[in-house]
Amino acid sequence: MRWLYFCLLGWLPLPAATAPDVLPVDKVWAGHQVGFALLTAPPYQYAAYYDTNRQMTVAQRRLDRDKWVYQKLSTSVVWDSHNYVTLALDRTGQLHVSGNMHVVPLIYFRTTKAGDISTLAAAPMVGEREQRMTYPVFIKDKGGRLIYRYRDGQSGSGDDLYNVYDEASQKWSRLLTTPLTNGQGKMNAYCTTPLLGPDGMFHLCWVWRNTPDCSTNHDLSYAKSVDLVHWVDSASKELPLPITVASGEIVDPVPVKGGIINSNLGLGFDTRARVILTYHKYDANGDLQIYAARRDPEGWTIIQVSDWQGYRWEFSGGGTIDEEVSIGAVEPIGDGKLTLAYRYPNGAGTWILDDQTMQPIPDAKLAKKATLVPAGALKVASTFAGMKKRQASDLGAESTDFSYRLVWESLDANRDRARPPPWPEASELKVIKVKNR
Repeated sequence: MRWLYFCLLGWLPLPAATAPDVLPVDKVWAGHQVGFALLTAPPYQYAAYYDTNRQMTVAQRRLDRDKWVYQKLSTSVVWDSHNYVTLALDRTGQLHVSGNMHVVPLIYFRTTKAGDISTLAAAPMVGEREQRMTYPVFIKDKGGRLIYRYRDGQSGSGDDLYNVYDEASQKWSRLLTTPLTNGQGKMNAYCTTPLLGPDGMFHLCWVWRNTPDCSTNHDLSYAKSVDLVHWVDSASKELPLPITVASGEIVDPVPVKGGIINSNLGLGFDTRARVILTYHKYDANGDLQIYAARRDPEGWTIIQVSDWQGYRWEFSGGGTIDEEVSIGAVEPIGDGKLTLAYRYPNGAGTWILDDQTMQPIPDAKLAKKATLVPAGALKVASTFAGMKKRQASDLGAESTDFSYRLVWESLDANRDRARPPPWPEASELKVIKVKNR
């Protein structure tokens, strides 16, 4: 699945900003790629990461101050790039932190005093199906309740479970009495995070995978819900839970070894609020292509967006893989046009698509956003071979005038295996303030 909490270089440095717009946080582990998190919730800002000794750490500051306070947590990452860390605030201001999990027992902390990370402590959830957990995600429902989604099981055999937090009792319970998806011991669903769309529905897409081998992904699927509890297909037909490969809606029946992968699924909407899924698969000639599946009134329309000749990414095996291809979600920009970001070995950029045909518009150019990135903030400083800049976007409040990003440097993932020394020196973790103008 796409780990929405970190990415590679995606922006180029623009004109310089003032020094206070780059704020050092701490020194962090740089020996492999793993996701960190940033959350801005006035009057505070929080960062969660692995320090130079690989220990999970939370840093906190008041937005009107440069000084951070720190809280070390009782867990440390080894070599697994699945083991990102994430965080969220509930409606009473208590901080919740989870991560460092890949088919291991629950790792979760929360504060007992709002705004005070020194009170972070390990806490329980529901106590069942919490021994083989992966992919923790915090989301909010329409009422602002805190929801926690995770996978129980392993790649090729697992279920998606949803919990809900009650601030009054300070306890978690199941949001759903059954898993949302169930692989019946034969597969598991790799789902995107439910996205609240312009129609007031939560939208979700996924692929099924039969084994830990990423080439066994298959069958692009879809569902939507008004409340994260009651789920329907794209025609609003009720989907009994748990959803299986037989009972769910298959948008595109891509076969095993057909070129689809769980980490490159995009979910967006066009200028008329129609849902569009973006993904890649092999075409009739065996070349890898980007596709868009749009839900039209009569059903799903599958459209080939790219026209890459003679290129094929042959991915396989287990562990965190280095991706040759990256595909985003469509975004409407008005005037019957959409944008779609992409990257592959022969190029990268953002297509401007015609809203109806989903084809790139020849010679169309995307107007550059007037943003001001602190000078040098996105330039790799380390001289250690293979180091790359990483970023995490803000999970919290954003201003129309500026946004925050968390930046650091690390080596790539290593298929979740130990990398022999020498290792790079610790990287400097920073918060940068990106201004709009």
